[in-house]
Amino acid sequence: MSHTLDQAVAVAGYYPALANSVLRTAIRDESVTAHFVHAETTFDDREVRRHMTVLVVTETRLIRVHMDDGSGHSAEGAHEASATVETALLAGISNMAMTHVVHHPENFSDGDSPSELVLAVGWGVHSRVELEPATCGDENCDADHGYTGGITGDDTLVRVSAIADGVETVRALEDFAATLQRAIGPRG
Repeated sequence: MSHTLDQAVAVAGYYPALANSVLRTAIRDESVTAHFVHAETTFDDREVRRHMTVLVVTETRLIRVHMDDGSGHSAEGAHEASATVETALLAGISNMAMTHVVHHPENFSDGDSPSELVLAVGWGVHSRVELEPATCGDENCDADHGYTGGITGDDTLVRVSAIADGVETVRALEDFAATLQRAIGPRG
């Protein structure tokens, strides 16, 4: 496993021994071409939860490790963490999309980083369904027109922002995405 990947996981500080063990098992003897580590904390009504997503490109695969923590399933509710590994052959990646969000675009200059960056990579395992009420265009119409929407494949979705994660993290995701784009190459 790449020494810099090991360091990035350590810096993220989210159970680095567990994360590195899972990554070593997933990567095996392949070389790491690129990696991106994103740790985040979410808050809900009753608890604080930590998550970490690690993306790794090898010569043949895209590996995604996602870790969550929370209360255990035992009667005493002991703390536990889970790590899920997903792997896609680079040749099997069906799509990749980068959304660049720029706050105050009138001030944007070539070379500036976006305010937010979203990377979506699909290989046909997971899909997201987005529905909204359909309308006929008549503001006064109260008839039920059903729903409209779409299904989007997004096996991996990573969102970073300069405000929450720092400009360096946004640039790191840009660099990772560029390497992944080269690795999946043109199809034809």
